[in-house]
Amino acid sequence: MKTIVVTGGTGLVGNAIRTISNTYADYEFIFLSSKQYDLTSLEDTRNMFRTCKPHIVIHLAACVGGLYKNMNNKVEMLEKNLLINFNVVSCAHEFQVEKLVACLSTCIFPDKVTYPIDESMLHDGPPHFSNDAYAYAKRMLEIHCRAYREQYKDQFICVTPTNIYGPHDNFNLEDAHVLPALIHKCYVAKQKDTDFVIRGSGRPLRQFIYSEDLAKMIMRVVEKGEEPNMILSVPDEYSIKQVGHLIAACFDYEDRIVFEPTFADGQYKKTVSSNMWDTFSKDDPISYTSIERGISQTVAWFKEHYAESRV
Repeated sequence: MKTIVVTGGTGLVGNAIRTISNTYADYEFIFLSSKQYDLTSLEDTRNMFRTCKPHIVIHLAACVGGLYKNMNNKVEMLEKNLLINFNVVSCAHEFQVEKLVACLSTCIFPDKVTYPIDESMLHDGPPHFSNDAYAYAKRMLEIHCRAYREQYKDQFICVTPTNIYGPHDNFNLEDAHVLPALIHKCYVAKQKDTDFVIRGSGRPLRQFIYSEDLAKMIMRVVEKGEEPNMILSVPDEYSIKQVGHLIAACFDYEDRIVFEPTFADGQYKKTVSSNMWDTFSKDDPISYTSIERGISQTVAWFKEHYAESRV
């Protein structure tokens, strides 16, 4: 039996992999959090590899946040992610893991780009200024994995998911990504009988992927993937306005939505191509969770686990 270590194992995607892990009998999974090992420390990272002895590493750990955290904490977003990624990748080589699957993000692609975005465009221009520090740290992760592949033939590959959401997300009102932050905002607004205020115009478009769907895609890459970097995406795009209305409908609060266009929208769209994934999975396609069902399930989980969720 092979051991899979999942860094960031108590986060959104880590928990989704945990949920489906019992269907993969050939693996022993170890889900790690920052409370166990500080991956910004090379010594701690080495200790993790020595103790866990992974055959495979799914690298999810990162310093992450929504638009405003990316804009207001650029030094932290750059330095912490550079350290985490350097330590994990270099130790994966040092301890001779069979495969490393490292998670990137579509927000790291160039701001000025033709659509749809594909894997070849990653380094074609600077990212959007709002998240450039985080983006450059993540781009270096791809370069680092590529260098080890080219020089040592290590099986270090990257996956690039679109906007992920689902149970166990970070629902913090200021630091969360847009969908979980809006769920929490609507919850608070209804509790206080105030307007459900959404920052920005509501026009930006995003491709949202439910966390358990992504977990299945990542495990498919673990077992069969060979491409150096593959975008993991669903084809459909939804505006922030559409998502806001779907969330409000779950709370029966649609008549209290208010948009504040004086706040920054961030990047208008980040449309990506799923052609590589579609070709890779054509013989065994994954059935995706609809945005309506996914949001409904996420809201239900948030209500049930509000006391212990990341708020």
